[in-house]
This record gives sequence, structure tokens and C-alpha cells, in this order.
Amino acid sequence: MIRNWVRRRRGKRAVRARHHAALVAPRAGDVRVSASVGPSGEVVALWCAPEDAAELTPTTTSPGGPTFPGTRASRPVPARVTVHAPDMAVATRIAALAVGHPSVQPLPDGRVLVVGGRCRWRPEGPERNAIVYDADGAVLLEATLGDGIEHVRATRRGDVWVGYFDEGTLGNFGWGEPDGEPPVGARGLVRFSAALTPEWHYPSYDEAAWGGILDCYALNVDGDTAWACYYTDFPVVRVDEGTVTGWHNEVSGATALAVDGTRVALYGGYGPDRHRLTVGVLGADRLEVTGEYVLVRPDGRPLPPTARVIGRGAELHVLTEDAWLRLDIPADGH
Repeated sequence: MIRNWVRRRRGKRAVRARHHAALVAPRAGDVRVSASVGPSGEVVALWCAPEDAAELTPTTTSPGGPTFPGTRASRPVPARVTVHAPDMAVATRIAALAVGHPSVQPLPDGRVLVVGGRCRWRPEGPERNAIVYDADGAVLLEATLGDGIEHVRATRRGDVWVGYFDEGTLGNFGWGEPDGEPPVGARGLVRFSAALTPEWHYPSYDEAAWGGILDCYALNVDGDTAWACYYTDFPVVRVDEGTVTGWHNEVSGATALAVDGTRVALYGGYGPDRHRLTVGVLGADRLEVTGEYVLVRPDGRPLPPTARVIGRGAELHVLTEDAWLRLDIPADGH
């Protein structure tokens, strides 16, 4: 059956991610709300009790009928943040968390950043959807990082890169309205300081040599350098000390990327290419594809629908419900 599944993926060869560690809950019965990868390749995860999970993933229905993710929990709930490197090394208890659709990142000195993916602008002031906690769970800082957040990546020194999807670049929840403020994420990619103030924005459509960002599909932060692949034309771009360098790319829809020197791996795509892994080399001005594969689990089975793939540096990290898998960029002719 596995062979048939791979054959249906247009004959692409399978590449097996390797098992790295189990992702164990800090307390029996906890459910994982979100997980990501920190600047040292560690996994950081947010957990809560099963009965509280819906509070941290709220939805709201607009007057016209469409349903959107909500910005806030109807009541604050207890949560726990763990860091796995690869065993669980830290468990920070948060007494009352209220941001909706949270992402987490580790910060220096044992601090933890929690960012809600949605954020409402209000005349009296926008919601503060970013919270920094100390190792004991006390609130140190609250700030507004805007709406429509797709990616949050911290650096070792505590800077924070944020990539936005289209509702964050075009505006929603009051952002971008005539009586509101421009979206924080209007440029698609923003670097915030350790104090969570914006320090750098991606160039605008008029300024960007590779086109502006409408939707930041993939983001990889390696050291202090950021790499991105974005809609609409999906160039691969590098941001190093504020300078943007880009390469044309014909692979559309990738949601994660890894970079090792001039070698690049792009994971994801539309429809049947959801688990596609494309490997290429950065040439003078474009990504030259050298191979296409299908990313699978260590035993050859397809990745589960809920798996999340994240690039950090030269590796792809695959987070399933209970396992942490890793993959180096396949060598040509793998």
C-alpha cells in the first residue's frame, strides 16, 4: 500500500525523515495546541488540558456568515510551555493565557514568547497579542505584532521575525480600514527587536526587486539571517543585515524551506504536491531544481495530515502528534 501511495505521487522517490525524539506532554492528559522550532534547533510546544483547547483556538462568525479564527479566548486558561532538546528540558507554567491560535518561541535567559495569530484593531488601542514570560510564568512584556501571523521565529539574541499571510498584509479585524491603522504586517515580513518594536520591514511592492510579499508561505531564520519564499511568484529570498537577495523559482506553494550554503530544499505544494520535497541549487539569479521527492515517515508511511514541517537552517523538522522527525537536505541523486 505504501508503494502504491508513492507511485501515485507522480513517480517521485520517497525520502524518509529520521526519528529524533518523542514529544511528551508535561502532564498526563495534556493536549498540544502548537509547536515550533527554536534558534538552536530545539522544539518548543504549548500544551493545555483537553477541556481548554477550544479556548485557545477560538472562531468567530462575521455578520455576512463567513467564519474566521477568533482573536481571544472567552476566558483565560492555564497552559504549559515545554522545550525539547531532544528530551523535555523545561516546563513553564502560564497561569492564565487568553490569546487565540498561539505560537511559541524560546528567548534568552529562559524566557518564552507567546504570540496570538489573530489580532483586532480597536479605536481605543489594538489588542496586544504578544506576551513574554519569564521562566516562572510571570508576564514581563506585552505588545502588538499585528493580525494574520503565519510564522514566528526568534533568534538567539532575542530578535523576532514574523511572516504574515494575506489577511495580515491586506487587513482584517479593523486593520486597514479607513478609520483604522495600516496592518502591522502590510509588508509581509517584519523583524522586531527583543523589546518587540519593529526594526525592519520587507520592501514594499514598489521597492522590492523580487516583488512584494502578499503571503509569506515559508520562513527560515538561521542565525540572524532570514530566508523566505512567498506568494505570488514564490522567489527564494535571503535577508542578511537588511539586504535582500533573491532567486527566481518555478516551484509554487512551498510552505517550508531549508538552506545549506547554495543548496535549498522546498517542502510542500498545492493539492497532490502537499508532501513534495524539491531540492535545488541557487544559481546566479534562480533556483535550479536537481531533484523532486516525496517526504515520508521513517517507516515509509505518508506523513499524517496534521504534521507540521518547519525549516531551521539546513534541516527540516517534522512535528507529528507524538514524534519529532528531522531531515537534512538530500544529496543530489539521493
